Amino acid sequence: MKLDESHDVTFRDTLSTIDDKGKRNWVFAKKPKGKIYNYRKLFAYSLLAFLFIVPFIKLNGEPFLLFNVIERKFIIFGVIFWPQDSFLFYLMMLSFILFIVLFTVVYGRLFCGWACPQTVFLEFVFRPVEWLIDGNPAKQKKLKAQVWNLEKIFKRLLKHILFWVLSFLIVSALLSFILGAENVINFLKHPFPEHKSGFIALIIFTSAFYFIYSWFREQVCSIMCPYGRLQSVLIDPNTIVVSYDYLRGEPRGTAKKGDTEAAEKLGDCIDCKQCVHVCPTNIDIRNGTQLECVNCTACIDACNATMTRIGKPKGLIRFASENGIKTGKDFKLTPRNIAYTVVLTGIVIFFLTMLLTRPAVEANIIRDRNILPQIQIDTIVNVYNVKILNKTHKDLNLIIKPQNFKGNLKFFGDNLNIKSGKKTEPKMIIYIPKSELKNKNSILKFGIYSDGKLIEKVESNFVGPDINN
Repeated sequence: MKLDESHDVTFRDTLSTIDDKGKRNWVFAKKPKGKIYNYRKLFAYSLLAFLFIVPFIKLNGEPFLLFNVIERKFIIFGVIFWPQDSFLFYLMMLSFILFIVLFTVVYGRLFCGWACPQTVFLEFVFRPVEWLIDGNPAKQKKLKAQVWNLEKIFKRLLKHILFWVLSFLIVSALLSFILGAENVINFLKHPFPEHKSGFIALIIFTSAFYFIYSWFREQVCSIMCPYGRLQSVLIDPNTIVVSYDYLRGEPRGTAKKGDTEAAEKLGDCIDCKQCVHVCPTNIDIRNGTQLECVNCTACIDACNATMTRIGKPKGLIRFASENGIKTGKDFKLTPRNIAYTVVLTGIVIFFLTMLLTRPAVEANIIRDRNILPQIQIDTIVNVYNVKILNKTHKDLNLIIKPQNFKGNLKFFGDNLNIKSGKKTEPKMIIYIPKSELKNKNSILKFGIYSDGKLIEKVESNFVGPDINN
């Protein structure tokens, strides 16, 4: 977004966290304050509570959420996904990615500033600890330039020890979603020699997290995260992003007291740079939408506070589209926004429907082609291969009953008592009176029952003699 022909856009040639010599520009972000920040804080701490509480929640004896890639066992909202359900899991991942893409097209990088784990951990876990120990940005800069004395050594040790402990707790919680809370607790209680490899993995991941949040920080969003790079192709002039109203704010400046003529020529922006001071990625939002901006809204609160102090209307920096700023019109739902929102809702409903309507068992009844049909007096005999997978949390004692035919079923080999997550593959012999068959090939329907309740229906074909002969 270009303000005028003379506006300097050289800032787009470099990252805000790297200086002209390629060295790191350390970000000393000011602590945000304001209504939106309070909402973000409430949402962030709700996510953190979710992270640390959910691994201990169980449903039907199983974790509420589990993504065990090692054993290829996934549990989502208490529903188990086995390797045979890979298509459902892939569908969920695809739906999530599509959801993020469409959400970005309409509402910008709101996910980054509000729900991304990188932002939540950095802004609501590690930075508050830094503010508590090192103080505000001015004190942080002073401490960094200060010679190494007892005060600096104590503060650095205390901060980095706490950073390590916090990293350890976060990694433990995250691994609980992969390995299960009980397994992680066992790693901690008996690290050597029983769980040496697991404990070492825990330390390695902790070290990686510590490095990210003690040093790498916002550069993850600017350098590593592909989502920020995709922003340029996902958003357009109608996308809702954190925007500076340059029509109202320019030209910037502060008139001398009593100089009404000069004041009338100036815009509402007094160039206080509060929006820059609170930015966690060290950008100036007044330059327009930028790669580093994660839509955290800290600049909105800072600007609103300044506008209130000088008696100007709020909203100089606000959620708006580029076209909305140009036209001066308030945000309204466009047909495109409505259409994408409907698609987003449809994606969620579709996945939930697939999840909730998934059968308790996966069953296949296939006629054995290696064994020809047999005629026993007035009865036709076919042999079938039966495969049933138990997808539930409990052991099942199943019964297979005919649904659309009269005949006898006999089983041999495996039985129909199946443990949770296991499968059975018995042979089944079907005896049907010749008088019951109207065609050479008939479609048979079977019902699979558990505790007297029908839980699945299966079809197969039955080959009999040519009725014309």
